[in-house]
Amino acid sequence: MITRRKLNMNSEKIHKMVGTGVLTAVVIVVYLLTMGISVGPFNITFALIPIVVGAALYGWATGGWLGLVFGAMVLFTGGANAFLVINVPGTIITVLVKGAAAGLVPGLIYSALEKKNRWAATICAAAAAPIVNTGIFLLGCLAFFMGTINEWAAGAGIESAGVYMVTVFVGVNFLVELGANLLLSSAIVRIVDIVKNKLTANKARI
Repeated sequence: MITRRKLNMNSEKIHKMVGTGVLTAVVIVVYLLTMGISVGPFNITFALIPIVVGAALYGWATGGWLGLVFGAMVLFTGGANAFLVINVPGTIITVLVKGAAAGLVPGLIYSALEKKNRWAATICAAAAAPIVNTGIFLLGCLAFFMGTINEWAAGAGIESAGVYMVTVFVGVNFLVELGANLLLSSAIVRIVDIVKNKLTANKARI
């Protein structure tokens, strides 16, 4: 009995490691393939979708890792260059924290709601990813870049820096990312079901 339990635990660990590795690659590939899609000054990212899948399948820690990878890709590919020239530490902190949190928070939400209603858990987790990602980005702007953002707003003829951030920085990008995540919620549920059913079947064979 003890041996069987150990085998199950080892199988789960291996499955999680392999699954996390695959999803890490998926996040990188999806980000690279879609980084050219932009509305305004920022790219629209669909990399949040595999991040939510990972958070739902393997928990908040995996979600946080995948989000961190996403944040690193933003930095490495020049997606944050406009802010790096203003404040390097502030940019790195903002980008990495918002990325990690965009995976960690959906993982916590999914874990809390999964047993009550899987669909609700998935929809809430999928919605949380872009909301957290965008929300922490705006907080980072307030903390590190407001002097420059005030200048940008004035140059654009917008009196309020807050209005400038919402319309220029967030705008359509956020709505597209949120809509994509919500529309693909059913696909996320299906993927999670398939993987978890396969894992359960593997346990039964041991």
